[in-house]
Amino acid sequence: MEPHEQDPAGRFSNRAADYARFRPDYPEAALDAMFAGLRDEVVAADVGAGTGISARQLAERGARVFAIEPNGEMRAAAEPHPRVDWIDATAGDTGLEDACCDLVLCAQAFHWFGRDAALEEFRRILRPGGRMALIWNLRDSADPFQQRYTRVLAGLQEPLPRDREYVDGLLQDSPGFGDTRRLEFAHAQSFTLEQLLGRARSVSYFPPPGPDHERRIAGLTRLHEEARDAEGKIDFRYRTLLWLAERAR
Repeated sequence: MEPHEQDPAGRFSNRAADYARFRPDYPEAALDAMFAGLRDEVVAADVGAGTGISARQLAERGARVFAIEPNGEMRAAAEPHPRVDWIDATAGDTGLEDACCDLVLCAQAFHWFGRDAALEEFRRILRPGGRMALIWNLRDSADPFQQRYTRVLAGLQEPLPRDREYVDGLLQDSPGFGDTRRLEFAHAQSFTLEQLLGRARSVSYFPPPGPDHERRIAGLTRLHEEARDAEGKIDFRYRTLLWLAERAR
């Protein structure tokens, strides 16, 4: 077994370059909801920041961002931003000061954390009245292309929350948080064949080089050939799910 398969923090070590290049950002409307009602000079912790996709979006909104990421390869693949400070730490022990953050964001990451330890840490680092945001880009199962894409990847396990009860129940039962709400947004990327294959390789469950890897790549190549538009691209559609909760005052 490879080291990245033993430890969630290391699962993306050999996928960092593809992750940085081909994973989606998050809808601007979702960022609007995260920032709504917060003070002008937001201090944010992006926990499980990966290669900094969401951290840079927060920074572009004017936030000072602490990007918490234990995987060295992911941090190394991140594009620098002057308002983003990288910290080698975990969700359960961020190393940040008490009540220092207005916003804690987990983008495509919370399902990898020890839930109780992470929520306790988020309560500690959030200011009273601060906000926690959990967000996932999930492939849109109603989209015909995504249905065909799923058939090509049949048998591979995607470790993402597929039902809202997973997070709804978690937040409702978590002391110190209230005003929990769930929002949904449409999102998409436009992919050439190279980009589609890079997007597939970026996920933790895509098989390593070998016969199964080559079979999936061949299937995705055929799928792209059949579905591409006149410009040689396909639309890769998502449902973006966002949960917000307020730190009790």
